[in-house]
Amino acid sequence: MMAGQRVALVVPTLNEAESIGPALARAPRDIIDRILVVDGGSRDDTVARARAAGAEALAVGRGYGLACWQGAQAAARDCEIIAFMDGDGADRVECIGDLVAPIARGEQDFVIGSRTRGTREPGSLGWHQVFAGRAVGAVLALTTGERYSDMGALRAIRREALMSLGMREMTFGWNLEMQAKAARRGLRVLEIPVPYSVRFGGQSKVAGSLGGTVKATVSIISTLARVLRAPA
Repeated sequence: MMAGQRVALVVPTLNEAESIGPALARAPRDIIDRILVVDGGSRDDTVARARAAGAEALAVGRGYGLACWQGAQAAARDCEIIAFMDGDGADRVECIGDLVAPIARGEQDFVIGSRTRGTREPGSLGWHQVFAGRAVGAVLALTTGERYSDMGALRAIRREALMSLGMREMTFGWNLEMQAKAARRGLRVLEIPVPYSVRFGGQSKVAGSLGGTVKATVSIISTLARVLRAPA
């Protein structure tokens, strides 16, 4: 627990049975009060293994953003800080304390872990993911004044700040929408380097197939266009 503020970790999943147990085993339980695994309809043992690892498990429909939003709403009932990570083991959950601490101290509203600025294991992040993060960051720098280097899952945000953003994107554009709206609403945002690993097992829903990559790209581009057209 950080400075008397309860922290929830939201983990969206879809067929992550190989990785979810080892990923949650690394979570610092002295910092994280609740772990919510939000599942989008896994056909494997993801939910059972998440519960065996001590997490709460929620079932929702398909959609990365939908899982994040439903988990955030559940966490908001009793936690002041909400963190997010993917369930494939690539995000280094040991770094959660570094993201949460500036929020708990009242210095920041939103802290993002940047994989592109951190140390990455070989093969953990494709060149197209690095390029996309920096390209979108450059666009947002021109339009909002906030410069981002990545759109990775590992992040933490003050509950009231998240609920004020009016999140709408329920697919792969969730992270981008959060960052763009945070910048436009004038939230105090900090980006810090974090290490990034090769996933523990299974296949990436984005980089693991051409279809997943195309869907994610379309979602991100449409989200960026919508957010930039909307009034601040």
